[in-house]
Amino acid sequence: MEHASHAGALIQDLAIIMVVAGLVTVLFHKLKQPVVLGYILAGFLVGPHTPSLPTIQDTRVIEQLAEIGVVLLMFSLGMHFSLRKLARVGPTALVAALCEFAVMGWLGWQIGRWFGWSTMDGIFLGGVLAISSTTIIVKALAELGRTKERFAELIFGILIVEDILGIALIALLTTVATTGSLGAGEIATTLGGLAVFLTVAIVAGLLAVPWLLRLIARYKSGEMLLIAALAICFGMALIAAQLGYSVALGAFIAGALVAEAREAGRINDLIEPVRDMFSAVFFVAIGMLIDPAMLVEHAWPIAAVTAAVVLGKVLSISAGSFLAGNDPRTALRVGMGMAQIGEFSFIIAQLGLTLKVTSPFLYPVAVAVSAITTLLTPYLIRASDPTVALIERHAPRSLSAFVGLYPRWLAQVRGTSGDARQQAARKFLMRLVLQVSLDVVLVAGLMIAAALMARRDIPFLDHLPEWAGGKRSALWAGAVALSLPILVHAFLKLRALAYLLAELGVANLASREQMPRLRAIAATMILAVGTTAAVLGLLALGLAILPPWPVLAALVTALALTVALLWRRFGQMYARAQTSLRETFARPVETGAHERPLATALHGARLDTVAIAPGSIAAGRLIREIGLRSRTGATVVGVERAGINVVNPGPDEEIQAGDNVLLIGTAEHVAAARALLSPGSTKPEP
Repeated sequence: MEHASHAGALIQDLAIIMVVAGLVTVLFHKLKQPVVLGYILAGFLVGPHTPSLPTIQDTRVIEQLAEIGVVLLMFSLGMHFSLRKLARVGPTALVAALCEFAVMGWLGWQIGRWFGWSTMDGIFLGGVLAISSTTIIVKALAELGRTKERFAELIFGILIVEDILGIALIALLTTVATTGSLGAGEIATTLGGLAVFLTVAIVAGLLAVPWLLRLIARYKSGEMLLIAALAICFGMALIAAQLGYSVALGAFIAGALVAEAREAGRINDLIEPVRDMFSAVFFVAIGMLIDPAMLVEHAWPIAAVTAAVVLGKVLSISAGSFLAGNDPRTALRVGMGMAQIGEFSFIIAQLGLTLKVTSPFLYPVAVAVSAITTLLTPYLIRASDPTVALIERHAPRSLSAFVGLYPRWLAQVRGTSGDARQQAARKFLMRLVLQVSLDVVLVAGLMIAAALMARRDIPFLDHLPEWAGGKRSALWAGAVALSLPILVHAFLKLRALAYLLAELGVANLASREQMPRLRAIAATMILAVGTTAAVLGLLALGLAILPPWPVLAALVTALALTVALLWRRFGQMYARAQTSLRETFARPVETGAHERPLATALHGARLDTVAIAPGSIAAGRLIREIGLRSRTGATVVGVERAGINVVNPGPDEEIQAGDNVLLIGTAEHVAAARALLSPGSTKPEP
């Protein structure tokens, strides 16, 4: 009976939440306001501080459902984060985001001091203010029809960097909350551990997740694909939690990995309803914490924080964008488009409450500031152009001349950094350094993971004899064995790096006859030092699980023989992994930039059929991967396979050798498509 009563209370609570949320969000949609604000208002209406309406009976269960909403919300944000876009963001986003974090973090700390709040309140307020709302900004720009403009592209780049800095910030705040302080050593340890975790998770995930989703997608089952994506999401969240990080961090990484799979668009469509439901519960739970009396009591702090968000973000982001080389008009537009806080801020504020280190009023204050700045966002974006024009009319002539000259000077400085040969050598050297550094981080991650596993009960390893080192020896040997392909690759790259450094280092130091000998000596010394450092580092990383010396000697001998026998195989394994990563990042991004109006598309259109031969670039690829319409103008409208017709196939339909593909387009479009799909076509990716 008690279970039935509990289930009935849960159904009643969910019914109240969904009914009120539905009514309020319809109203907000009519008023053309963000739906998130409707959810928060719904939570306020059904919360304990509004007794005139039906209220939630079991807030604890709603909070647990809201935690699921956090995971799915961060997973969705991760899916909109692209690792490939990050490589193209450039310095503007990084400089602007760092300026924003520094200024807003300082402002949050100062506001907390001005109002006499605790140290933790000031620290967490700085974190709350540091990150803008991706959801609100994207929605506002889309409604204003300005997503394709230059300043909007810069905003999207800054949001990507903000997400990364936000993940690091969550890790740092968690450390602050648990230790009570944060010195230079703790910062280095926290960020170093986070970097190792992110590197290992991303590299291993990029090798496994796209392959796994591609395998499951072959069954043409949306249900299987949805469950697999949710398994990746919650599995990565659990791993992050077990390693001492937040579930939000794990879910965000999972979303970023799924975003690199070619099934990402389909997964996003499948998971969107599930995410929307639990995200609604999350934002409703936020609204339930709003106490009108507390808001009245803290009206002045809310006003001060709101002013700090608007002015601080406009000035800091505009200054950062300008310093990175953008003209003042673009920089100010970027700053005025990002003057708000949102979902990431809620998660940081909730983290403080969960860890019980912040005051109860901080969360409602953050919610109130987010609501106000969200309402201001569209008006600030609209006002950016008149504001720029006003400043240009009244700015001193000397200042206008400087701000107009600076971006051109910076562009010139970037373009004159040595001759082509020096630039090529420097680029190759940097690539080798990055590859060796990545290998070091991956091996470090494996050793750290083995050390963490040694602290846990592992039934099939706990019974190993202690004289042989017990499970410590097994875990150390397993971690090193998994590292062997990486270590072989690192040695090869280190050798190439040594020869390059030797070549650059001994140039012009000896005669032509002495150069080869001097170069060989220098390369050997560099390689010896690098190899010794790597071995000592490997031993240091595994110090906590290092086997007894006799066992260690035997294991090292066995591993050395394995390397000698499988040297070439290990190199091939690493090369295949690199190829898999390159193929993942080479997947074309589907875009609607080349879509045409219907009347234009049908004018002079013709239909034609193309047989897909085994050597065609389309064989074994999805329609979205081929990018046929963007590259030729023709569109696939049908596929005939073994007597079965697929009419109007979707972008996730796989083209196979032997298929007859029906194309539509002009004569020129169809001819170009036929040439592209013919065997032996070597046209580059778009």
